[in-house]
Amino acid sequence: MKAEQTFTIKQTADKTGISEDTIRYYEKIALLPRADRKDNGHRVYRQEDINTIRLISCLKKTGMPLEEMRPFLAVSADADPAEYPELVEQLRSHRENIVSQIASLQQVVDFIDMKLEEGRYRRDCSDESQDGVSEKIMGEPKSKPVSPVEMSYFSVSAKSGKSASVR
Repeated sequence: MKAEQTFTIKQTADKTGISEDTIRYYEKIALLPRADRKDNGHRVYRQEDINTIRLISCLKKTGMPLEEMRPFLAVSADADPAEYPELVEQLRSHRENIVSQIASLQQVVDFIDMKLEEGRYRRDCSDESQDGVSEKIMGEPKSKPVSPVEMSYFSVSAKSGKSASVR
């Protein structure tokens, strides 16, 4: 019978992209099960532990607080989601929030792109000497159509090229 492959904390950190200190912290707060130890006291991790750390990392990137992750981590990876409808609903709700955040951030990016594009057309001839420098610094902004919703960020005077008043 082949022995299960194990990893040191350093190898685990390298495989997951999570620092050794953070892995120890996750153990301390019982987000991760206490690692097995070698005779010399060094921690030993299995592939299952690495998968759990990756799941924590993924959920953390979505903005989910560590405490809200606990129920998801308590369910085994091969469990039937139908057995946990409350967790499925919580995950769906969390997903909807993320999609909303992405849409909001895309509006900000589109706004910035539009402002950068407007700035290129507003320069007068005296700015020509700076033109090459600013394009090298900023890069060429990507021209992208702006939706009516995104345009709602601008007052009527801003759309017509006049300066808008700050509210």
